[in-house]
Amino acid sequence: MSDKAGRIIDEETTAGRSSWIRRLLPPLLLLVLFTTGYLMGWHQYLTLERLADSRVALKQLVNAYPLAAPLAYALLYALAVAIAFPAAWVLTLLGGFLFGWLLSSVLVVLAATAGASVLFLVAKTAFGESLRSKLSGRVDELAAGFEKNAFAYLLALRLAPILPFFLVNIAPALFAVRLRTYAAATLLGILPGVVAYSWLGEGLDSAFDAAEMSGETVSPADLVTVELTVGLALLALVVAVGAIVKGRRTR
Repeated sequence: MSDKAGRIIDEETTAGRSSWIRRLLPPLLLLVLFTTGYLMGWHQYLTLERLADSRVALKQLVNAYPLAAPLAYALLYALAVAIAFPAAWVLTLLGGFLFGWLLSSVLVVLAATAGASVLFLVAKTAFGESLRSKLSGRVDELAAGFEKNAFAYLLALRLAPILPFFLVNIAPALFAVRLRTYAAATLLGILPGVVAYSWLGEGLDSAFDAAEMSGETVSPADLVTVELTVGLALLALVVAVGAIVKGRRTR
């Protein structure tokens, strides 16, 4: 019996180690991708200056590959969100610049929701269940309230950009939130901001064209176009709506 009990213990230990490896491997992979991106300087290419310098080549690339270019853009966006790479707003502007505000909005909303859902599932599988079981007292009550009204809370957090995007992607993983609830709140919550930034990106196209025709470099004044003005108004509306929703949610 002792040998049998020893074998059972060894099997359980091996199974436990295997389970931990499976749980930690996805977040480690995302961390490796994030670190690789920074070490290779990917963030240096996601600036308005680089966009202005390479805009003609990018436009030609999109024209040459009208189907592959939007797909590649969406995959790149989803990857950036999944590894929490801090460049989502520039990528959204780039989408509006390359594809127009409407197609860009569709691509960004779907890609951002997919990438955020991947990060949510990875965090929930690796840490969520174990951390949730350790909550107690007032924190446990707040967690229960969040879980009960998960869609409303997540929608408010998405509409009111008071927390970093990646933090809102991860935090719900600590609670018993369903993936479909998380994805639906994410898709609806980010939609106004995505449309606004995509519109801003389309305005950049007009600003760059005007600067090129005048033979001058783009200055901040050149960026004040009709599209950008409307885009800024939309952003202000998003912030206002988010503040109202957050205030009502708090009460």
